[in-house]
Order: sequence, then C-alpha cells, then structure tokens
Amino acid sequence: MSHPGERFNLQPILAAPPAALAVVFLLTVLVTSAAEAQTQTFRVIHNFTAGLDGTAPYAGLTIDKRGNLYGTTYYGGGGPCNDGYGIGCGTVFHLTHNGSGWTFNPLYEFTGNNDGAYPAASVMFGPDGTLYGTTSGGIGYGTVFNLTPSGVPCRSALCPWTQSVLYRFTSSVFGEFPFLGDLVFDQAGNLYGTTIEGGSNGQGVVYELSPSAGGWTQTVVYNMNAETSGYFPYSGVIFDSAGNLYGTATMGGAYNYGAVYQLTPSGTGWTEKPLYSFKNEGDGRIPIGGLIIDQSGNLYGTTAAVPGATVFELTPSNGTWTFNVLYSFSANPNQGPDDGPNDGLLMDAAGNLYGTAYGEGAYSRGSVFKLTPSAGGWTFTDLHDFSGSDGAYPIGGVVQDTDGNIYGTTSGGGAYGNGVVFEITP
Repeated sequence: MSHPGERFNLQPILAAPPAALAVVFLLTVLVTSAAEAQTQTFRVIHNFTAGLDGTAPYAGLTIDKRGNLYGTTYYGGGGPCNDGYGIGCGTVFHLTHNGSGWTFNPLYEFTGNNDGAYPAASVMFGPDGTLYGTTSGGIGYGTVFNLTPSGVPCRSALCPWTQSVLYRFTSSVFGEFPFLGDLVFDQAGNLYGTTIEGGSNGQGVVYELSPSAGGWTQTVVYNMNAETSGYFPYSGVIFDSAGNLYGTATMGGAYNYGAVYQLTPSGTGWTEKPLYSFKNEGDGRIPIGGLIIDQSGNLYGTTAAVPGATVFELTPSNGTWTFNVLYSFSANPNQGPDDGPNDGLLMDAAGNLYGTAYGEGAYSRGSVFKLTPSAGGWTFTDLHDFSGSDGAYPIGGVVQDTDGNIYGTTSGGGAYGNGVVFEITP
C-alpha cells in the first residue's frame, strides 16, 4: 500500500489488507492557490495536513443540492486506530461554501475499533438524507456505516456527526474488505456493495443489506468467479431501470485481464451474465473503476493498466452487448502499471464524459480529462495536469455542480504532500 504523497499501487493491495502510517496533529480551514489549465480555471480548495482533517483521500466526493462537498480520507484523524501504530485511521469530511472560498469541517474520525478503519470509498446520501459508507479495516474485515447530523445547532467550525455501524464483516464467507466500491440503494431501501475478497470462492462478493427489525441483514448476492464474472471487484455496482446490477472485476474473466458482468433478479436469487472480458488487445485491462449508465442503457467505464488504458462503452442490442473503445491513453515511460483511470466516469447533461487518470499528464502525476461526442467519435481534452504542488495521483474521479464546476481529490501532493480537494471552473 502506498503512503500519502507516494504512488498508489494495485498489486500490494491485492496481496494484503490495508496498513497504516504516521500522521501529525494539525487542522486547517483554507483557501489556497490557483492555476490555469487551458480555458479552465483550476484551484486547490483544501490541502490535507495529516491532522484531524485526515490524509490520502482515495475516494471521490459526493455533492449535495446546495453544492456542499463530502468525502473520506484513508488515513489521519485523531483516532488511536488500535492497529499497533497508534495513529489516525481515516476521516469523513465536509466542505461548505464560504463566500468565494470554502470551509472545511471534519464530520467523523475513525478509531479502528468497532466503528471500522480506513474508508477508501465515497460516502453517499441515502433515502433518509443521511450519509452511508464503508471502511476497509478495523475489527474484522471492514464495516458498512451510517452518519447522521448531531441534531444540535452547529456553533463552531467543528461539528461532528454521529456514526453507527450497520454491518461488520466478521466472516470471510460473507465477504472481506469493502474497498473503493461505492454503495447503492434500490427502490425498496436495500443497500448493495462489493468486497474485494472473501465469499465461497475467496474472490470477493456482491452483497445486499436489508433493513430488518431495527437492524440490517446481510445477504451474499453473488460470489465472484474468476472464469466468468472475474474477481477482485474493486468498484461497486450500479442499477439499470429494470433492476439489473452491473459491475467490473479487476482480474479474471475469459482472458484474466478483468471483466464486466451483469446480475439479473431471478426468483429468490440473482443470475450472473458475463458481458465482456478484456483481452489486452487494444481494449484495455484491469478495470479498477466502476460503471455509469446513460438513459439509453449504454454502459461506460475505464481500464487502468498502461500502456493501453482506455475509456470504453458497452451498448446493448437484442440481448447482446457491443464493446467500443472511446479513447486510448498513450504510453509514457515514466508511468507505473496502473497509471490510467482508477475510477469511473461522470457524464453531464450534454453527454460529455469526465474522469481522472492516476499517473497520466505532462508530469506523470495524474490528470483530469473530458471526452466530448464529436462527428461520430469523441474529442479528448486535457483539463488539468497535476504537478505535485497542486496535488498528485487522483483515484476517485470527479463530481459536477449545477454551474458546471468540477470537483475531485488527489491521494497525494499539495502543500503538505497529503492530497488535496480541487475545483475546476468553466
């Protein structure tokens, strides 16, 4: 596992559960530097200090209707973490508009005890308006948690929320280590997610959490299978309008370069259907990020491995799916093995796609990109190349507000080398 400011490397994560590193105690409330990227304006709106605010935000952001931002850091915070290191083990944070700037507020600091540790995925809003997320460590094999406002009017910069654990992964049979994959609700209020290990095949699971008698009951929806759906599902799953689930597996499939799969409700269970297996023949390999779906039911995703990282589309037609590469990233001798996009995409109302690439760009520290539909193809625009001082190694993708502004995180770099939250305005 890479440390904040260093390069994220997929292979050590596949080999072992999360580890920790030392942090210092410091909190900031901020606005920082600005730089130009083509016609876009880029600025850092928070530099993580490795104190109470956390360090190494692996996940992307969630945005509410008012344009406020929510996110997680993998390390940091004031919790002791009880892992032999005696250090912080992750935070949930909140950024709110403050005039032309932003105010940072930690919402929760994980202790590494029953509440979990090392949140690697984004938090999301549930039907009740509260936040839901996962941790990849702590006692057991990770947790699914809920965060609610304290109910007391906030009178200071520090307004912690109340955390409750909905489910703790304690048996490998039911999955181990929910990692980068975000959660999703169905229309009935059930939660779905993935773990990267565990299950009957030891290759990860897709799981469901259902409200039951004031608690939550976990069910394994699907045990990942190396030969068909693939294994190590780092990303979460998404629904289509018919209630089918879709996801990616980092490894496995017919050629062992990763796969895209579909799960269809069938009686009391789910039926798995492989949609595409990556061949590493110009189509890409190692899809770490998840999928998005448009109104026509087309799927879009990314592959991470270089050379040959891709942005792709899968189009349904009469029960079959057609695969198409929308963009291929060029090889760079300074890149690591997983320096392409490490997360899924964002599609705006005009059908443009946005994403981040972990180690691409002019400085090999990552970039933010846009793909625009154009004359039957797609036009690529580099929106920003990270140089280190403005952030480095984005993992979590981007979100967009109603004004078209783009927001995201980097896992390293910035003023303190611990990652940043950034904004790109049109």
